[in-house]
Amino acid sequence: MDPIIQTKNLVHEYKGGVQALKGVDVSILPNDLISIIGQNGSGKTTLVRHFNGLLKPTEGSVVIDGEETTTKSVGYLSQKVGYVFQNPNHQIFSSTVMDELKVGPKNFKFSEEKTKERIEYVVNLLNLGKILDKHPMTLDYTRKKLVTIASVLAYAPKVMILDEPTGGLDEDGRRLLRKILSLLHEQGNTVVMISHDMDFVAENTDRVIVMAEGKVLLDSQIANVFSETEILEKAWIEPPQITLLGLDVDPEKRIFLSVGDFVSHYKNRSSQKII
Repeated sequence: MDPIIQTKNLVHEYKGGVQALKGVDVSILPNDLISIIGQNGSGKTTLVRHFNGLLKPTEGSVVIDGEETTTKSVGYLSQKVGYVFQNPNHQIFSSTVMDELKVGPKNFKFSEEKTKERIEYVVNLLNLGKILDKHPMTLDYTRKKLVTIASVLAYAPKVMILDEPTGGLDEDGRRLLRKILSLLHEQGNTVVMISHDMDFVAENTDRVIVMAEGKVLLDSQIANVFSETEILEKAWIEPPQITLLGLDVDPEKRIFLSVGDFVSHYKNRSSQKII
């Protein structure tokens, strides 16, 4: 299977000589559900902004769905790679939620029938029916964030990039986000998340790329990543609390990714002293 996103020896240098990426090689396959983690300044956001052409390589290459990004516009690449910004206030610019949802389909010249179909789909998916006439900037933070996700889902890109998607979300919002990720994955889409929320990463992604100082330190399946404690320390990342508990109390050092995993494992072993 050919990668839908591939970088080779990707270097990006900002004005002033700051090198944010230092020869990054990444290959992301169709239907990957992947998180990119690392501290601020590790290069995560710089990397993913190459995926839809917001940034272009200083050196190396970025290929999206078989095409070099250097020869394509942001508008062209954005139809394939949807980007949901960390701060919804940086993405919203329409005067009603309905108008915000129409932006993508209109820009990509969807038919009236297809536009209606896609908007009805995202409205039902994210329970937005009661706020379609409201100004997005008057909504609470969770609803703003859901509107920005819906506005990208409305034009059905092959790849969804979510920058810190859980930031500021209430529990209802987190549940909806889990539902969206699961649905996108079932439908064959590729999802790339940037996140500091290790609990959400552990429970909702399959593969993780660990970055630090503009380089990839580790690229592996989720359980493998959280077992590499030395590499995580180099990246200043702490695994989920339940993972740390499992490593501390389980004789076989199993990697637990959720409280449910932990409880399920031990519920039939109540006589065993684990603490």
